[in-house]
Amino acid sequence: MLSRSPCVYRTLGRFLSAASPVHNLGIQQNVSGHSLCSQLIYRKSQPCGFLAPSNVYSRRHFRTSAVYKDELVTVNTPAFAESITEGDVRWEKVVGDSVTEDEVVCEVETDKTSVQVPTPVAGVIEELLVPDGGRVEPGTPLFKLRKGAALGAKAAPSPATEDVTHPAPPPQPSISAASPPIPPQPASAPPVALVKPTPAPPAEGVRGENRVKMSRMRLRIAQRLKEAQITCAMLTTFNEVDMSNIKEMRKLYKEAFLQKHNVKLGFMSAFAKAASYALMDQPAVNAVIDDSTKEIIYRDYVDISIAVATPKGLVVPVLRNVEAMNFSEIEKAINTLGEKAQRNELAVEDMDGGTFTISNGGVFGSLFGTPIINPPQSAILGMHGIFDRPVAINGKVEVRPMMYVALTYDHRLIDGREAVTFLRKVKEVVEDPRLLLLDM
Repeated sequence: MLSRSPCVYRTLGRFLSAASPVHNLGIQQNVSGHSLCSQLIYRKSQPCGFLAPSNVYSRRHFRTSAVYKDELVTVNTPAFAESITEGDVRWEKVVGDSVTEDEVVCEVETDKTSVQVPTPVAGVIEELLVPDGGRVEPGTPLFKLRKGAALGAKAAPSPATEDVTHPAPPPQPSISAASPPIPPQPASAPPVALVKPTPAPPAEGVRGENRVKMSRMRLRIAQRLKEAQITCAMLTTFNEVDMSNIKEMRKLYKEAFLQKHNVKLGFMSAFAKAASYALMDQPAVNAVIDDSTKEIIYRDYVDISIAVATPKGLVVPVLRNVEAMNFSEIEKAINTLGEKAQRNELAVEDMDGGTFTISNGGVFGSLFGTPIINPPQSAILGMHGIFDRPVAINGKVEVRPMMYVALTYDHRLIDGREAVTFLRKVKEVVEDPRLLLLDM
């Protein structure tokens, strides 16, 4: 009761300034008129009574809630992966925007992926320290955020308080009385303020252009593909796959597969498993040349990169140890990586490595194509669309669902025999998955 009464501790303050301080009594007031805490520290323990002022020390703590709430926070660029040193900023918010905690303010686009930068606390963006498209490194200050103002403005005072603290402003003179009279205009001409400017129609036969700066990811993709074209001696071999059996298997078991594994059964799992099976059979296709040491590196594992098209470019998340996975595990992994790619949440670790790549242009209706190797790998398998075509079956012409497949390989390391044998093995396993069970 005593510590909460302003009148009492003001009176005690005057009394203590005129007389000796009372033992073990301390009152403190902050700038807003409310007591926070106070503490009296004595040099020596003395009996109760009056003490000399030189023996008493007062420690006071001040903190205003307004300053604490409006504290400015500087948000820096997060750390990148080891192989990435810089990136370009793409802003999603502007100065004055209110943001909540963990809301994304900008993205730092790197060579391999985009790193989202969320807000640590709720507040209002005070200042952007880097222009849009600016280059930043880890630790570079990005923007300043004013805490505690997530609603964009402080709460408005009540009408009663406003009437007490601020007197009513004097009435403003009438604008019509102070300004000269406006001359009448003809009825046919509308006021200038109501006339909206309309853009001039383009001249007939004129064609426009729009220049857009290439994103860092697109520049990196172009650079890597050109490096592959210059470095590798690329050659492509083709074959066709009869998809009748795999389509029939998918039709029979897709509902049970979905109910048990909570993921749809697609064709990618069959090709990924067939590719891993063929890679273990032809290790040269799974190998790579180390140009620095002039050595060939053979792997006893299969990490398959799956090419995924996103709005920002082509990404290749990696499935690890595919040779030890079954169909359901492959489908779950592909589904997870695909969702992360569409949400732009792929990390560099998700795309690092890979011993072989599969590109499925069939989802866009591709009939035929020659994929480009994803360096430093040595080969890539291209899938295409499934189309009904007449084929010869046991001396008879039948219409079957067929798919063209292509294998582009580095002829410096892989000979034609290994490439053709690999592609035929993929064809046989996809056409008859029972070969996986028989290990044939």
